[in-house]
Amino acid sequence: MKKITAVLLSILLMISALAGCGGAQNNHADIKVVTTVFPIYDWVREIVKDDVDIKLDMLLDNGADLHSYQPSATDIMDISDCDVFIYVGGESDKWVSDVIAQAKNKDMVVLDLLDILGDKAKEEEVKEGMQEDEHEHEDEKEEHKESKEEHEEEHEYDEHVWLSLKNASLFVTEIADALGKKDAQHADAFKTNAAAYTDKLAELDKQYKSAADSAKTKTLLFGDRFPFRYLTDDYKLDYYAAFSGCSAETEASFETIVFLADKVDELGLKAIMQIESSDGSIAKTIRDNTKSKDQEILTLDSMQSVTQKQVNDGETYLNIMQNNLEVLKKALE
Repeated sequence: MKKITAVLLSILLMISALAGCGGAQNNHADIKVVTTVFPIYDWVREIVKDDVDIKLDMLLDNGADLHSYQPSATDIMDISDCDVFIYVGGESDKWVSDVIAQAKNKDMVVLDLLDILGDKAKEEEVKEGMQEDEHEHEDEKEEHKESKEEHEEEHEYDEHVWLSLKNASLFVTEIADALGKKDAQHADAFKTNAAAYTDKLAELDKQYKSAADSAKTKTLLFGDRFPFRYLTDDYKLDYYAAFSGCSAETEASFETIVFLADKVDELGLKAIMQIESSDGSIAKTIRDNTKSKDQEILTLDSMQSVTQKQVNDGETYLNIMQNNLEVLKKALE
C-alpha cells in the first residue's frame, strides 16, 4: 500500500490554507472534470462531445504508470476545485482520499470505478508459474506488522477495470449521470451521447466474443505483467504470465522463464504476448528457451501509458480496443 509522502502532505496543507482565499470557480467553462487515466478521459469526451463548454483534464498525460504515479502540486490544485473527479480506485489511488478531504469544492461529485463495479471487481490473482512481487510483500509486511489480522482481511483488487468493454459500458452510463447532476441543462444530451457510445462498445464486445469463440487457441501467454484479466474473463480465455498486472517486478527469475517457455511448448502457442510499455526482453528470453524458438511476439495495449501527444493526435479508447482485437485474433490463431 502506498503512503502519502511528506511533499504531498505539505501540498495538502497549502491547499487548505488557500481554500479561504476566494476567487470564482470555472469562469471559463460550464463544468470542470478531472480524470486520472486515459480511458476515463476519453469516455468523458464521448459523453460531452460539443454539447457543453467543458474543462477536461487528464492527470496521467505524460506516459506515467498508474501504479507509480503520485500527484504533483498542480494536479492536487486541479482536483481541488473541479466539479467532477473520476478515478480508478484501488491500491494505486490511496492518495485520493487525502486530496478530496482537503478540496476547496465541497460539492464535488467523485466517482470511483472499483466502487461502481462493486462485487464485480476482481481480486488481484497470482496464477500458476507467476512470479510474486517480493518488493510489494516486503512493504506489506512492514506496513501491517502491528496488525496481522487486518492485513489478512484486506483485498487487493485488479485495477485495470477499463479493459473490459462490458465494464466500460457501465462506467460510461454512470459518468453521464454524474455529469448530468452537475449540468442539468445538458443531462439529456449526455445520456443520448452515452447511449450511442455504449452501442459501439456493445458491437465491439460482440466482435471480441466471436473471435474468442471461434479461436483454435484459448490461452494467452505474457512475458510481462498481465493487466488483461477482466478482458480474458469476459471471453472465457485462459492465460499465463510472468507477473500480475500490478506487479512492480521487471526482471523474471530463471524458474519463471523456464515455466513459461515449457507452457509455450506444451500448448503449442504461436505467439508470446507483452504490453505496450515493455522492452520485449522477457518475451524474447522465453522464446529463446522454447523448442522451436519461432513464436511471434505480439503487443496488447493496456492503455496505462497514453500521452497527451497521442490524445492530440486523435487516439481513442475505441481505436485501441479495436487494434487489440486484431492482435488478439492473431494470437489465438
